[in-house]
Amino acid sequence: MTLVETLPVDRTTAQWEVWTTLARVVVTDPSRLAEARRIVTETTDAVDLACSRFRPDSELSRLAGHHGRARTVSLLLAELVRAALTAARLSDGAVTPTLGTALDQLGYDRDWSRMGAPGRPVRLMVGRAPSWRDVVLDGDDRLTLPAGVVLDLGSTAKAWTADAAARRVADELGVGVLVGLGGDLATAGPGPVGGWRVLVRDQPDDPSTAVTLPAGAAIATSSTRSRRWRSGGRELHHIVDPQTCLPVEPAWRSVTVAAPDCVTANTLTTAALVLGSDAVARLRRSGMPARLVTPSREVLTLNDWPTEVAS
Repeated sequence: MTLVETLPVDRTTAQWEVWTTLARVVVTDPSRLAEARRIVTETTDAVDLACSRFRPDSELSRLAGHHGRARTVSLLLAELVRAALTAARLSDGAVTPTLGTALDQLGYDRDWSRMGAPGRPVRLMVGRAPSWRDVVLDGDDRLTLPAGVVLDLGSTAKAWTADAAARRVADELGVGVLVGLGGDLATAGPGPVGGWRVLVRDQPDDPSTAVTLPAGAAIATSSTRSRRWRSGGRELHHIVDPQTCLPVEPAWRSVTVAAPDCVTANTLTTAALVLGSDAVARLRRSGMPARLVTPSREVLTLNDWPTEVAS
């Protein structure tokens, strides 16, 4: 599991498992912790019901069979699709929501908690993924999916949820808050004195560093080492190249980016894994602080990566 953890766990912090990853909420006022956890849970539940690829009762799953026709969708699903299309545009298609069929055929066709159970044989979908430009969102809530396109919003939905939950906690409770969902972490409201201290690490044997984030900042880590499975004698992972519909060849073990919001941070980290060695130039141009870990665990930092406070 990709880890971006606050330090340490205390009475201001709650953590639990959601989406087979670690959810964490930290507040500046311990008396509001239970309410903050409730808000985060409500947000994750609503997003899951809107866009889970693995729930037959999700709104996204119920769109099946309506390809080519505009459908009215909930404002929540529309926001999640809009975030995914924005990520595709900003990454020139390196991050795209149109990989649902490719992931299904690679064997990632059920919730991660059930990936150890026998599944369908892997069928490699070699070739380019459908274009994200053919997914049309008109107005606030009219969505058109072309024939053959199965959306997977996993590359942005978790980050969007972290952003949305943090904003809601800060707005409703009037506290500073940090919300972490696996490798996606967002903050909102007034921060603690000295900023938010965050430990950045992917796998337990990877190099780690602790950094300080200012209030309102976000950070995301994407990895080619987490969410790996074996099928048909092949080791596979969930970062897929839209140009080939195959898992990317790992040029980086993990990439971490700090940004004003978690969706932007996650878009840049996921795109970096897809782009491989070309990611360095792209990240430099973005101006966002970044940390890349090579397959041999060497660390490269860019754009004034946040001040190190521990290692």
